[in-house]
Amino acid sequence: MAQSTSFFVLVALLAFAPICFSFKSDNDNLYPQYYYKSCPQAQEIVKSVVAKAVAKEARMAASLLRLHFHDCFVKGCDASLLLDSRGSIVTEKRSNPNRNSARGFDVIDDIKSALEKECPQTVSCADILALAARDSTVLAGGPNWEVPLGRRDSRSASLSGSNNDIPAPNNTFNTILTKFKRQGLDVVDLVALSGSHTIGNSRCVSFRQRLYNQSGNSKPDTTLDESYAAQLRNRCPKSGGDQNLFFLDFVSPTKFDNSYFKLLLASKGLLNSDQVLTTKSQASLALVKQYAENNALFFDHFAKSMVKMGNISPLTGSSGEIRKTCRKINSS
Repeated sequence: MAQSTSFFVLVALLAFAPICFSFKSDNDNLYPQYYYKSCPQAQEIVKSVVAKAVAKEARMAASLLRLHFHDCFVKGCDASLLLDSRGSIVTEKRSNPNRNSARGFDVIDDIKSALEKECPQTVSCADILALAARDSTVLAGGPNWEVPLGRRDSRSASLSGSNNDIPAPNNTFNTILTKFKRQGLDVVDLVALSGSHTIGNSRCVSFRQRLYNQSGNSKPDTTLDESYAAQLRNRCPKSGGDQNLFFLDFVSPTKFDNSYFKLLLASKGLLNSDQVLTTKSQASLALVKQYAENNALFFDHFAKSMVKMGNISPLTGSSGEIRKTCRKINSS
């Protein structure tokens, strides 16, 4: 077993060989070479730990990718999500989008521990999240891109921000787009980044209303394929089974590709927030069709949007700190 795992890690690391997208960061304080002198092995260390974690559990790729998204949408990409409740800090892990859902924190801890041994208090937890998200995408077969680095870590968290700013599975299209625009992102970023649902799982509680009571009339969502809905009801009853997991993309659940968009066109998106991309906006529908037909275009747009999202309100210079451990601020 140990031999097979080591072999998988070796193969996984080779996955980083494909063409790497390089885009100019909108933030001049962030650049890919940030740690070249202070911690030249930083990116390799992150990559190695992520590869081992994904080899152990393929689902972890989606979990780590999601952590970066849920961090950036609350106070910017500052690793506030990683802080545990302590003193005046109330953790974002208790928010509705994260409670019983966000995972992968132990992997981030392992990465931080390895980095602290190599170059103490040098690499931020915020940058670890950004790198782990990229590495997870590549390991699942998705695009590679240069990650602008140089973020620092926040000394606070925002439970209210996590509850209010992260798009929810039951939000309307306009609400989701508004939340993206609030972060400086547009409809292209919305559709491209939604494509991350080509990997990972969702809980029954996140889409149950689509099966039984979409509009408060005790009827299912008419935009959901009936045969697919029937299959979902087998393991997602009207009550109970809240934590039962379902693939977001049942065709290739662990492979990062464009099959998610093909499923949307077949009315087989799992979450309401997925399917509204085809039913509530001509602009988003056009993008879904393009990505369903052109995997390379999806990869290109996804990589660009990940860099753009990673630039949301980073702490740089003397702002924030470089945490010694990712779960607490240095003075606590």
